[in-house]
Amino acid sequence: MPRNPSTGVYSKPAGTTPSVGQVIDPAPWNALTTDLGNEITNSLPRDGSAPMAAPLKAASGTVSAPGLGFASNPQTGLYLKGGGVLGFTQNGVDITFDRAAMYAAKSGDYTALASDDNAVHRFTAAATLTLSAAATLGANWHYCIIADGGDVTIDPSGLETVDGAATLVLKNGYSVEIICSGAAFFTNKLFARIQSKADSSAVGDFVVGLTLSNNASNPNTHVDFAAGSARSGASFVSSAASFTKRVTGTFAAGTGAGGLDAGAVAANATYFAYALRKDADLSFDVVLSTSATIGGVITTLLAGYTIVKCIGVVLTDASSLIRQFVMYPRDEYTFVPPIKDAAGAAVSTTSALLALTVPNGTRVKAKLRFQYTSTATTASALFSDPSQGILFASIGNDGGNVGAVQVASNYAIGSADIWTNTSKQIRQVAGAAGNFWMWTDGFYFPCGRAA
Repeated sequence: MPRNPSTGVYSKPAGTTPSVGQVIDPAPWNALTTDLGNEITNSLPRDGSAPMAAPLKAASGTVSAPGLGFASNPQTGLYLKGGGVLGFTQNGVDITFDRAAMYAAKSGDYTALASDDNAVHRFTAAATLTLSAAATLGANWHYCIIADGGDVTIDPSGLETVDGAATLVLKNGYSVEIICSGAAFFTNKLFARIQSKADSSAVGDFVVGLTLSNNASNPNTHVDFAAGSARSGASFVSSAASFTKRVTGTFAAGTGAGGLDAGAVAANATYFAYALRKDADLSFDVVLSTSATIGGVITTLLAGYTIVKCIGVVLTDASSLIRQFVMYPRDEYTFVPPIKDAAGAAVSTTSALLALTVPNGTRVKAKLRFQYTSTATTASALFSDPSQGILFASIGNDGGNVGAVQVASNYAIGSADIWTNTSKQIRQVAGAAGNFWMWTDGFYFPCGRAA
């Protein structure tokens, strides 16, 4: 055919250029008219009444002059980029589209590459995800991570950061999208919002579980905390497994590590246990302090932690060893064995304070049993909450809680749960001078447990 299929140039047949007076040979002229008819038939109608019968070949074009454009806006259309990549331009500006999402499961540590742009990786076990250098990944690189089998630690290259931090721990069961700026990494903040939801919607405070006990292997130096959770105001933390702290060392992160906020373990001391939340990953820990309030806890070793709530207390004996105890629901402690806080101690008609073996610095309800004797033929003793003021023991006055002695030098017994003052004291008084014995079975130290 006269039209060159490669260039599209039409060349008419030889013998079809006539001169004046020449006798026309019909053969080449018939071929010419046949060719013209064929080429007109093979042309694309401008009104779109017929489709192309073969692929349309456009010019490669450029971003400012696309190979396929529009009459009203020739700078908008399609062009061919280097490497045979299709380009889209709008008013002479290149338009970039996302790569198709790519899913893969990962069972261990992995390094994210530039080729992982728009990938979705599900980690089925605890792992460390290392991010290649931000400059290598480039601006607009983004990547979705799903932790589905363990925590995933996201670790940017060198000194680069993610959300301003050196690392980000994606807790098991959560997902996050990482975006690269070309110099640093950021998240879509959804993960942080979900994890902090319990805080932002906090109502009241409580302790669930986290009951204390002497450690089975090291009962004199280590205390165990059962799995559970604690909330105070807008702060919440939980632990899915039991946790252990020791009183023979200052605070270090993790179960089995030292727990004291400062100093060395002391004799006959009270250590309040506070639930901690690590700010970076919301994980659980415990610090032990002699302070009965959060404000008094020494925080030198607690950088990066939030003190959530007091969850219990442990006492040491004269040898600086943890006293043996059993903890029951509703914050009830029982010593094993009971502690004899008085043996033949003098009691008179003058009210006096009596110190007990209970937590110091806070009020608790002591669980007490007592025995009283007097040479008087009829007398009783009264043990009471110091906040009630000075009372008098006798049936005609404020009564008693150790039964009346009917025979001189005989014994009366009784029991009561009595609130102490913050110096671990109660009041004692008798209707007649005598002696008494007192056993402290334990105490109630309310931290908010309902069970």
